[in-house]
Amino acid sequence: FHCAFPELYKMAPPAAKTAKKARLPRHYPTSEGKKRLHPRQKFFKQHKSKLRPSITPGTILILVAGRHKGKRVVFLKQNDSGLLLVTGPYHLNGCPLRRINQNYVIATKTKIDISKAKIPERLNDAYFARQKSRKNKPAEGEIFDTKKEVYTVSAERKEDQKVVDSAILDALRQNPEKKLLMGYLGGLFSLKNRQYPHQMVF
Repeated sequence: FHCAFPELYKMAPPAAKTAKKARLPRHYPTSEGKKRLHPRQKFFKQHKSKLRPSITPGTILILVAGRHKGKRVVFLKQNDSGLLLVTGPYHLNGCPLRRINQNYVIATKTKIDISKAKIPERLNDAYFARQKSRKNKPAEGEIFDTKKEVYTVSAERKEDQKVVDSAILDALRQNPEKKLLMGYLGGLFSLKNRQYPHQMVF
């Protein structure tokens, strides 16, 4: 094959790459403290959470996540952070006073009258916050001898648990269907084949 215009088929030489010059920052920070990556993003405690209308004080909830998933608990109140304060009671199903997000509960139509029950006001978010102890630097030869801290329930928490559980149990005993309610709270929630939660009425 002979081309009449061979100069048209000559490849152009590759252009030389020029290194980009590093630009100086437009401004310099005035302080050397910690800086948030997303300053516009709000923390969880700053979120405004609305309580579902189906959840009212005394409503029996089904936990679907966490260590006590499948258990039925009694809703007491909503804390300032938006988390729900619930209890088993501990005497019936072993679920203590704890907080949980309302996204991980199923509200039932069963309700207990706890209007006469007195819940301590100190059961707030600060009450459940764990205090981190300061760790001292290990001495020579004690790097592998350090033990992990094991969480232990305080005497104050045990006393508050007894006070709240006694009030809830008194409200259960005043209900005409107290035997059924105690058995209902003590049993675990489970699903069988071809049972779908969105098609069930609780």
